[in-house]
Amino acid sequence: MVRSGADLVVVGAGIVGLSHALHAARAGLRVVVVERDERAVGASVRNFGHVCTTAQAGEVLALAETAREEWLRLGAEAELPVLQHGTVVVARTAAQARVLDEFAAERGAAVRPLTPAAAEGLLGFAPDGIVGAAHLPADLRVDPLTASARIAAHLERLGVEVRWRTNVLSVEPDLVRTTRGDLEAARVVLAVGHDVDRFFPDVADEHRLVRCRLRMLEVDPPAGALLPAVLTGSSMLRYDGLAQQPSAADVRAELLAESPALLEQGVNLMLTQRPDGRLVIGDTHHAGVTEDPFEDESSDALVLAEMERLLGAPLTVRRRWRGVYASSAKAPFLVTEPLPGVTVASVTTGIGMTTALGLAKRTVGQLLVTT
Repeated sequence: MVRSGADLVVVGAGIVGLSHALHAARAGLRVVVVERDERAVGASVRNFGHVCTTAQAGEVLALAETAREEWLRLGAEAELPVLQHGTVVVARTAAQARVLDEFAAERGAAVRPLTPAAAEGLLGFAPDGIVGAAHLPADLRVDPLTASARIAAHLERLGVEVRWRTNVLSVEPDLVRTTRGDLEAARVVLAVGHDVDRFFPDVADEHRLVRCRLRMLEVDPPAGALLPAVLTGSSMLRYDGLAQQPSAADVRAELLAESPALLEQGVNLMLTQRPDGRLVIGDTHHAGVTEDPFEDESSDALVLAEMERLLGAPLTVRRRWRGVYASSAKAPFLVTEPLPGVTVASVTTGIGMTTALGLAKRTVGQLLVTT
């Protein structure tokens, strides 16, 4: 049976899809979201919940700043806790400290330099080998295990129809075919993350879209409340705001000489804390068109050993998992129209929580102009 009347059908109920549905609903459109699972179980829940605004650069920074404001608004509207404790970036070598000094000089008040003692006071523990730090107060944190569900519930209160456990078979101009019937729509947004190639393989190839597989762990905290998120020296190579500083090359050279496994496994050594107190630690990165089905125990062991050294205490693992997100060396975002009225939207840098609300606001605004 064909259902007509939707102004916009969004395929995918992860943070990118929900963000597009939110902005479309606010604009007065009639929106239907179609999700193959009974709840969001992909990259939108398998992450740190870290809204890492300040460490971005260029276009990504602009969208992250927009997304930050949208998170604060959404937190109030959807009764979704949004923590405003920022991020502490820990420097454990002179080169890493120089990166933070350069970053602070560039960004001004957005980056607050910390002495080791001040960092310890803010964190509640003394990071191993710390020689300096910086606080990024604008960064936010949400609980990824509950955020998507709360946003979806909020959308339903706004009149958005969310169809769970409904698989999309094909997307055509003005028509989305699903396992529960066909949907007519004036516009379609395909927000399926790394699965773009399941629908438009040529688009995925053109944008060099691959799947980035990562490993993350949840551990008991060695201390009490850890309010800010924590980034380390390896993080300085993953976020452009830090990676573009002159001394970042020295940080890479140090890691290559002293800890090559961190580079080989693509480690971004960082942590955040769950509402129940457990720490989420990680993460490794391995890219390919097809996911390798086998896990390498050395990835988890490396992250765990490095985090135990940073925290100065043994850690007990409670859960571990594989995350997968879309990645492209070509651009941080994939937004394109492969068919009339069909927009593919994907965050291709692993920072969907940081940027999706900003990207969607821009994309929906453009759709409203062209519709």
